Amino acid sequence: MKIAQIVAAIEEFAPLRLQESYDNAGLIIGNADDQAEAALITLDVTDAVVQEAIDRRCNLIIAHHPLIFKGIKRIGNDTFVGRLVSKCIKNDIAVYAAHTNLDNMKDGVNRIIADRIGLRNTRVLVPLPQQLRKLVTFCPKANADKVRAALFSAGAGHIGNYDSCSFSAAGRGSFRAGQNADPYVGAVGELHYEPEERIETIFPVTRQTTVVAALLRAHPYEEAAYDIYTLENSFDGTGAGLTGELETPEETLSFLKRLKKTFGAEGIRHTPIVDEKVTRIAVCGGSGSFLIHQAIRAGAQVFVTGDVKYHDFFEADGRMLIADIGHYESEQFTKELLMNIIKKKYSNFAVQISGANTNPVKYL
Repeated sequence: MKIAQIVAAIEEFAPLRLQESYDNAGLIIGNADDQAEAALITLDVTDAVVQEAIDRRCNLIIAHHPLIFKGIKRIGNDTFVGRLVSKCIKNDIAVYAAHTNLDNMKDGVNRIIADRIGLRNTRVLVPLPQQLRKLVTFCPKANADKVRAALFSAGAGHIGNYDSCSFSAAGRGSFRAGQNADPYVGAVGELHYEPEERIETIFPVTRQTTVVAALLRAHPYEEAAYDIYTLENSFDGTGAGLTGELETPEETLSFLKRLKKTFGAEGIRHTPIVDEKVTRIAVCGGSGSFLIHQAIRAGAQVFVTGDVKYHDFFEADGRMLIADIGHYESEQFTKELLMNIIKKKYSNFAVQISGANTNPVKYL
C-alpha cells in the first residue's frame, strides 16, 4: 500500500490540526505516493533506528518525536539531524512523526500512561477550545432516520456518556430545480414544497470530513443543504494532560515505587510527600511543567510527568507532589499505541516496533 494510506490511518486517529504551533508533525522525509513496504515504529529517530530500518528492509519510520524539529540550514554529516536525514534519503526511507497531535488526543499518549498506572474516570486536564461543531441539515421525513444513522456511524452525536444524540423539528422546504438538475422530488423549472425534518447533531472538529461525507452519501437530494457552526462548549476528547483516580487509595511512597517499576525509571525526582495516601492523579507525557498549576486546580495529589526544571518544582508549594519519571520513560509506550492504530486499520501490513532504546539520558 502507499505511505499515504498509513499516514491517513494515523491522522484519522490524531489529526495534524491538533498539533501545537511550534511542532513539526507529519511526513518529514519522503513521498506520500511511494509504496510502503514495511514500517518501523520508534520514539526517536537515531543512528541505531535508521540502521535497524535498513537491516529489516523497512522503508518507513514512524516516530513520536520529529527528526526535524527546528529549522535547518544545511544537511551534512557534521550534525546529528543532518547525518540522519542524509542517511534516510540515501536509503529511500520515509520518516513520519505523530507528536503533539497524538499528545492532544484523550486516547493518545496520556491514556497509555493512565492505563499503566491504573487510573479510572479519566478526564482531559486542559481541553482544547472550540473543538465541537454543530451540523444542521434538512431532508424529507421519510429519509430522516437513514441520514441520522449515517451521521451517528460517522462519529456525530456523542455527548459525554451518551451517543446517537440529535434534535429534529418538522418544517417545509422549498426549491426550484434548474435545467441541468436531476431532482429527487419535484420537477425541473417548478417551485416545489417538501415536508422536511431539520436534524441537528454535534461532532468533534476532527471528524468533520468524515461526517460531511457520510451526510452527502446518505442524503437523497442532489444538493444536500447543511450548515456547520462552531461551538464554545467544552469537549473532553482533546487537550493536554489527563486526570483520574486510583481504584483505592494508595500509600504515597508505595505509589512512587510502583511508578518507578512500571515505567522502568532509574530514579524519580519528586517534591516532598504531601499526603500519606493518594487517589487523584494527573499525568502528562513528555515535558509537562506547563500544566503544574492546572493539575493543582484540578485537585490532583500527584502530577506524573517528565523534564521538570529545578525552579518548577517549587510551584508545587506543598499543595501537590510532582513526580518526574523522565521524558523517555513517560512516553515509551507510545510505540505500542502507534502499532495498534495501524494494525486496527491494516492488520496485514508489516509494521514492527524498534528494538533500540533511544533514551539519550543515562544514569551512573
